[in-house]
Amino acid sequence: MLTSGPAKKVAIYVAEDQQYHGGAAYAAILDFLFFRGVAGATVTRGIGGFGADHHLHTTRLVDLATHLPIKVEFIETAQKVEELLPKLQAMVGTGLIEMHDTTIVKPAETTKEQAAPPGKPALKSESKAKLMRIYVGENDKWNGKPLYEAIVGGLRAHDIAGVTVYRGILGYGANRRIHKDAALSLSHDRPILLSIVDTEEKIKAFMPILDEMVKQGLVVLSDVDVIKYTHDYEKTGRRQETGV
Repeated sequence: MLTSGPAKKVAIYVAEDQQYHGGAAYAAILDFLFFRGVAGATVTRGIGGFGADHHLHTTRLVDLATHLPIKVEFIETAQKVEELLPKLQAMVGTGLIEMHDTTIVKPAETTKEQAAPPGKPALKSESKAKLMRIYVGENDKWNGKPLYEAIVGGLRAHDIAGVTVYRGILGYGANRRIHKDAALSLSHDRPILLSIVDTEEKIKAFMPILDEMVKQGLVVLSDVDVIKYTHDYEKTGRRQETGV
């Protein structure tokens, strides 16, 4: 985490279409900075410019529009920048890196919800739970609305921890008919999967509601191990005291 005082400001210039290991160079650089713990970085796209080849690139030239300059900029301590430079130089290739001294007057602050207590690692908790998977069709309805939307609303109303909805691109069910995601396909009833993880007690309490809503589909229950990471020491402490 950055603090007030001397620091280094680094600007990296690459072309928008420049590649690094099969992907955009600027995106790879941003990922590298993120996973190496850099405090923050900004990517900006130029609307015109030229580089060492002295070729002019501008948004007005359609054929050269993908070769516009991209700038990745970040501020870090001198020690951190020195550690990162060798890898950055390899990633930039024909691009340019500039660096100059700067002074941090006021460091950025994380939001209270995301801020971690100084010097404390993330809390890790492990528990047992149930994973419920619900398979229905995209065209299935309940009270005039898509069934999967109604199920999500029901889960939320019953304080289920969370649900994720997936739309399938290909599949078949009990009727053996193929359903696929294709513009010219005659079938638009693509498979929908809802994935829910919560305690066995809460999952079982919701089952009678699900019995009323699902007329044709499949529900699968599995035992799972839940591993959760958090920095909310205060909330975790309250849960331990109340046994929740």
